[in-house]
Amino acid sequence: MAWERKIMRIVRVRNSQKKGVLARLLTAIAEAGGSTGSIVLLTETSQNVVRDITVNAEDETSLTSVLEAMRNNDGTIVIEVRDEVLELHQKGKIAIRSRYPIDSLTTLRRVYTPGVAEVCLRIAKDPSQARLYTSISHMVAIVTDGTAVLGLGDIGPLASMPVMEGKAMLMETLVGLSGIPILLNTKDPDEIVKTIASIASTFSAIQLEDISAPRCFEIEQRLQVMLDIPVMHDDQHGTAVVCTAALMVASRGTGKDMNKAVIGQIGLGAAGFAIGQMMMRLTGNPVYGADLSMDALGRFEKSGGIKSDLKEIMAKCDIVVATTGAPNLIKPEMVRKGQIILALSNPNAEIDPEVAMERGAAFAADGKSVNNVLGFPGILRGAVDSYAPYITHEMYLAAAKVIAEMTPPGELVPNPLDNKVHHAVAHAVAEMAIKQGIARADYVPYVDE
Repeated sequence: MAWERKIMRIVRVRNSQKKGVLARLLTAIAEAGGSTGSIVLLTETSQNVVRDITVNAEDETSLTSVLEAMRNNDGTIVIEVRDEVLELHQKGKIAIRSRYPIDSLTTLRRVYTPGVAEVCLRIAKDPSQARLYTSISHMVAIVTDGTAVLGLGDIGPLASMPVMEGKAMLMETLVGLSGIPILLNTKDPDEIVKTIASIASTFSAIQLEDISAPRCFEIEQRLQVMLDIPVMHDDQHGTAVVCTAALMVASRGTGKDMNKAVIGQIGLGAAGFAIGQMMMRLTGNPVYGADLSMDALGRFEKSGGIKSDLKEIMAKCDIVVATTGAPNLIKPEMVRKGQIILALSNPNAEIDPEVAMERGAAFAADGKSVNNVLGFPGILRGAVDSYAPYITHEMYLAAAKVIAEMTPPGELVPNPLDNKVHHAVAHAVAEMAIKQGIARADYVPYVDE
């Protein structure tokens, strides 16, 4: 998930009806280091105009300067400063609601006692009926220990809850899955695995989220062996799927054959390792990998990659992906003519795409353009609906290919809010599961209710 860590406020101002007041106000905001978003006219009289102006600033210091400049603007009175992001998060962004109104004793008896006993006994006799007669069919656990929240790092499980709620909102909105955040107050892999395994019967899939490497690799692998439902670490596979789709589109647009290109991956954490793995499975060729950690390099080499470093990758590789979290790591002079460069770290990329293009790159993009929301909702929906017990590399590749195919001309990836894309991803994933013989052949494609 890509984001920018700028500060946004809604500032309500009353401007006098004098020529140039608004123009001077917007100039004052810019000169103080801020930028403006939407401007909404609220009321207008012969004397004054009241507007809500969205103001963006780099940090708290910059915001203070911007607000001071607005207050000092001749003809402007600042009425109110609101943080709509905080307002939106009050009491949380998600809730569990009943699908049926309980408006009579008859309904109460059907959904609870005594009617529910019949359903319980049916499931006790045949556990597979739980998928048909309970919410397990669409419940997905979103599990985190808060150790690797994108752009924020190890902020702990409680502070990561707003991100988990956001994931749940996206799941429900885009593919109708009910994501349930699970916050784990432990970093111990054994405890994490034991806890998730103990609660897994509640869910049709497990999405691991924002768990730091290298623990995330072990946790995902152990859980998938233990459980008979899909387990996906989104930071690995969701990111890899969307990145692979973006590279397919970029290669197609630049006339580069990915099967013949030399590919390099800079940064071998959760996302980087998975991207490198997917590139190798897609092309059948080894990928050059660079990381400051010798353990990470050894893990990548053991999986088929080639140990390398930043300098060699920039000198040799036709396609370069960077996921290091190190701003401006790639120097402009390192860029070779014709390279495809995805510098995906947020909020600041390893190299600014415009700089890379100026230095001769055939294509360049940053993390704002490659959003893993295009991957995880449809992947999980397809795996859940087809009753796949796990997600294969071929299922992930099927998702990447569909995303690439549905990318409009001139774009790197599709609109992440296009439901047709998510439905197509779900269908492709399920079809691949069926083709591989690991899912039920009576799969019914997901459609909005």
